[in-house]
Amino acid sequence: MDLKSNFPFWLVKNGLMAAYPALEHDEVCDVLVLGAGITGAIFAERLSREGFDVVVLDRRDVGQGSTSASTALLMYEIDTHLVELTKLVGRAHADRAYQLSAASIDTLEQLALHSPVDCGFRRKRSVYAASTEAEVPDLRAELEARLACGIRAAWAGPRELSEQYAINYPGAIVSEAAASCDPYRLAHGLLQQAQERGVRVFDRTDVTKFTPQPAGDACRVTAQTDRGPSVKAKHVVFASGYESQQYLSERVVKFKSTYALVTQPLPSVAPWPEDCLFWESSRPYLYLRATDDRRLLAGGEDDDFHSPTKRDAQLGAKADKILKRLQTMFPTLALETEFAWAGTFGETKDGLAYIGRPPELSWGYFALGFGGNGITFSAIAADIIADELSGRPNADAAIFRFGR
Repeated sequence: MDLKSNFPFWLVKNGLMAAYPALEHDEVCDVLVLGAGITGAIFAERLSREGFDVVVLDRRDVGQGSTSASTALLMYEIDTHLVELTKLVGRAHADRAYQLSAASIDTLEQLALHSPVDCGFRRKRSVYAASTEAEVPDLRAELEARLACGIRAAWAGPRELSEQYAINYPGAIVSEAAASCDPYRLAHGLLQQAQERGVRVFDRTDVTKFTPQPAGDACRVTAQTDRGPSVKAKHVVFASGYESQQYLSERVVKFKSTYALVTQPLPSVAPWPEDCLFWESSRPYLYLRATDDRRLLAGGEDDDFHSPTKRDAQLGAKADKILKRLQTMFPTLALETEFAWAGTFGETKDGLAYIGRPPELSWGYFALGFGGNGITFSAIAADIIADELSGRPNADAAIFRFGR
């Protein structure tokens, strides 16, 4: 699947950061990680730190799938409100999912701090605005639910939003647990760290077939590649995002298209505060943040995914709508789109990731961080799957299980 249109901002900004070989000989390992985007990189770093012998394969160049199209608004908020999620999965699981998402921001911060590559990780606040007056009561109830489960947040009324954030909305939840980064640089940094521990990373190598090994074999599965060589592994971690559905009997995701742009650099992004992320309660929602080089990065206008061709044909009109929204919000800024791109993402029935081993694969684990916060879900997935591979119990695994 073509997961993005050409020239997302991170690829243009960073270029080819490192070269990785294609697989040219057979490999044997404890864990084969399929996918070398930000999710695969988080797993490569974590599993190598745990002492596993790891091989990473990607059918594309490293980081050039969904990672390059991510806007990397790192927020604890799940696309499904906590109040609604409680109705779907119960209070204990809903509260814990939000708590884990908030804690994942700390995990990502530590990964960024120890990465050999500066990814511009910045702690920020999240401003989640009610799009209309009619939505204020629901957002106030949502705030109370979040406060009750230990989330640090507060209410901002229209005057505060106007004075402190220069936006005209009837109210908003302002939260402390948020951040931003360059996900492409973070992925390369984590892979570099993993390689120093012996992880082998190969790109431009597609797995065409998985063959379970006979009982008693030290390796449980063989992954055959399009280049001829194969990889024998005890376990496979599918970190290939939206392309992983083909290996599952359970239909867990509905595909959507999203559109994003980044403006030309500005002398200042004021009156918008640089240390804030913004999104709104309407669906599809507008989302916004500033970059380190004083650009506004915004996205939205989501719609159902039909094909890469149809998605990309709408990019110009969608980007124009997003820019018009930004110009209406900030009339004093002279905004001009410098780069625009489209991407594909997935939604689940409850907004939660699918993490763990499906019943049909004894050797396969999945880290499917679908929704608007896939990077934070990836950090959660690394904890859960690392525990499972190490034989440690993880009480949170049930929240994200298959078949729920």
